[in-house]
Amino acid sequence: MSESPPTADAKKSWKSTVKHSVLSDIGMRRAINQDSYAIVLADTQNSWEKYGHLFIVADGMGAHAAGELASKLSVELIPHHYFKLRDQPPAESLHQSILNANAEIFRRGQANIEFRSMGTTCSTLTLAPEGAVVAHVGDSRVYQMRGDQLFQLTFDHSLVWEMQAAGELTDETARSGVIPKNVITRSLGPNANVQIDLEGPFPVKRGDVFLLCSDGLSGQVSDEELASILSALPPQPACQLLIDLSNLRGGPDNITAIVVEVAEDSICSAQPGAIAARWNGAPRTFSPALGIVAAVCISAAGLLCLLGNIPLGVVAAVLGIIALGTGLVQVLWNGNSPADAHGRYGQGPHRQFKAGNQPLFEQLAGTMKSLREASEERGWKIQWDLLEGQFEKAKQHAAAGNFKQAVATQGKVIIELMKQIRGQRDTPASDSAIDL
Repeated sequence: MSESPPTADAKKSWKSTVKHSVLSDIGMRRAINQDSYAIVLADTQNSWEKYGHLFIVADGMGAHAAGELASKLSVELIPHHYFKLRDQPPAESLHQSILNANAEIFRRGQANIEFRSMGTTCSTLTLAPEGAVVAHVGDSRVYQMRGDQLFQLTFDHSLVWEMQAAGELTDETARSGVIPKNVITRSLGPNANVQIDLEGPFPVKRGDVFLLCSDGLSGQVSDEELASILSALPPQPACQLLIDLSNLRGGPDNITAIVVEVAEDSICSAQPGAIAARWNGAPRTFSPALGIVAAVCISAAGLLCLLGNIPLGVVAAVLGIIALGTGLVQVLWNGNSPADAHGRYGQGPHRQFKAGNQPLFEQLAGTMKSLREASEERGWKIQWDLLEGQFEKAKQHAAAGNFKQAVATQGKVIIELMKQIRGQRDTPASDSAIDL
């Protein structure tokens, strides 16, 4: 007896195992949006058991339309290859799919001089029977929120993070901004080969929230603020507030966020225990980006010394040596297998944060004050009576010590306020950026 196809109601029911929202915004300072994303939800229990739910965020890099093309190709090619590899575990399927996507992006770049060296970050998440599995290249991020604790599941492939991991840079120096934070050490496309991080599987339980985002968001909203927003608001308003805050703080880059909440027990892992760190057995290779940085710094040091600028030459030489040392540590830090004896990948989570509800509420209150001053100065027409009433409710929650609810209420006020500001037809987009 043949099995009848699943009904529309059955498909809808299984997709409802997660609640999700996604927004991608050009930001305040860019001419085009080079971010891309993909969400592929399993229609039935059978397809979920084979593939899981798949989420991808990519942040393109390259002049003209090159970065936009690279990120678009990644979110199209990875699902295409992933669903063809039906006989492999999700981690291995993701790994091979990203390798295939990298090969095609590299080929397209080599074929057209305008797209030469185009690249993109890529962060993928699957929610499958074994748990949450992440495959990752670049400095876009994947987070997991449980209760009031936020876990960063991915490692930033940036010069700052690589140097910190190699012990060449202290946290204080990293925060000082001496080393640029936007120097990426890995991406899809520029090279024929790419090293991919696999992380997980991480245990999944009902109520867990996942965030995939480009650095246009993580660079403007702190991890503690991310934790507060994700714990206080459902996916749709959380996603909107994250985008709005990023733009209010300058929006220097494209911003993309996918927020996913686990809504049913049917997609939880069998043993949803604590989110624990993993052993990293994945082979590591010398980063081409670190090699370039080392070569440029050392060459600059020699030139500066020849010109008589010895102090600056010494600084450049030290930076070059640090970059070279970091790359060598990558080569020496090696393993024999991409997974440990228990089938676990990577060493994530890499950082952990607690929701800072009171500081965020105070920050949002200050944001509202600044926006009111700006609206009066620029003649914006805002329905302040309604907003002030909601703000009073937020302050009442805060006075009672319920800062989580205060954040939720005040966050919705900011969302509505920004919606009204965007509705001012005679207001240029850049005028929405307020110095906070």
